Amino acid sequence: MSENGGMYILATDQTGQEHRLEALEGWSMMEIMRDFDLNIKAECGGCMACATCHVYVDTDWLDKLYPPQDEETDILEGEAFAVQENSRLSCQILFTEELNGLKLTLAPGTEKDA
Repeated sequence: MSENGGMYILATDQTGQEHRLEALEGWSMMEIMRDFDLNIKAECGGCMACATCHVYVDTDWLDKLYPPQDEETDILEGEAFAVQENSRLSCQILFTEELNGLKLTLAPGTEKDA
């Protein structure tokens, strides 16, 4: 974790606990959360073949992201639980300097034991 003001994301796990995670440019949100051992299943490893990295992006950040591709939307609609307007696959959001401080929440069904 970065305590010295470096680049980071704020990820809330399925229990409601917020984690400040050091973020590296070019890494996906899924990779960042997985590497910090949050309770994220991420079964396909970022191939967009499942929805086990489903997150809710804080609405204040939505306009800073590229819109989802049709394939991502199809996976969310067909595979994810409790899809909302701010739902995204975390494997499809790459960290950039502009996303420093991004807030997201792991969705239901993404737990390793789910």
